[in-house]
Amino acid sequence: MITLKSAHEIELMRRAGKITAAARAVARDMVKPGVTTQQIDKAVYKFITEQGATPSFLHYNGYPASVCVSVNDEIIHGIPGKRVLQEGDIVSVDVGAFIGGFHGDCAGTYPCGQVSDEALRLIRATQQSFFEGIKYAREGYRLSDISAAIQAYAESQGYSIVREYVGHGIGRNMHEAPEVPNYGRPGHGPRLLRGMTIAVEPMVNAGSAAIVQMPDGWTVRTADGKYAAHYENTVLITAGDPELLTDPEGSLV
Repeated sequence: MITLKSAHEIELMRRAGKITAAARAVARDMVKPGVTTQQIDKAVYKFITEQGATPSFLHYNGYPASVCVSVNDEIIHGIPGKRVLQEGDIVSVDVGAFIGGFHGDCAGTYPCGQVSDEALRLIRATQQSFFEGIKYAREGYRLSDISAAIQAYAESQGYSIVREYVGHGIGRNMHEAPEVPNYGRPGHGPRLLRGMTIAVEPMVNAGSAAIVQMPDGWTVRTADGKYAAHYENTVLITAGDPELLTDPEGSLV
């Protein structure tokens, strides 16, 4: 069941979203050659807890860390560890924070030092596919209008959309109804209503859409070994323009 948030609940979600977006910025600023993915995780944990919040991902369904750090051909859910970031890597960070009974959720993909033009183009196209989608995150449109716009833009740039993982409603729970696919035909799914809060998160592959689940049970990679990028914000449906509860200010490269 889709839950519409009250004015008070929206204020609480703004607070969670602000912390979550700031945690993404902490992770983004650490994406440099020589840094380990575990160092990013520790910094995000420290930041979120210092704000009086709890990392949403830590122990969620057994996930062992506070942030997902996915490098190059890893699409999502990369577990932080001893891996050292290298010049030319692209690094996706996905973070969530829980405070006041509500969650925020956001992600971004960032260059590590100097990266190839092809890698930068993928990062930018993935981010732009999000913004193309949320042109339809307005009262009266249908959910799949967002999905179709994301898919159309990503594919127009020569990329593929991951099918097996989708965005989602968010609020008191990290994952709520409805699911928000990044593909589909317009004019389908629930009608968007003010007070809905959804996490819109294109996952875009440079090559084919096929994926491989790694033996750790979490990390998802591209089947062809080509790069992937991920971009996400928590979005509030209003009476007018959508509001990004995880403000992406400064996240574009």
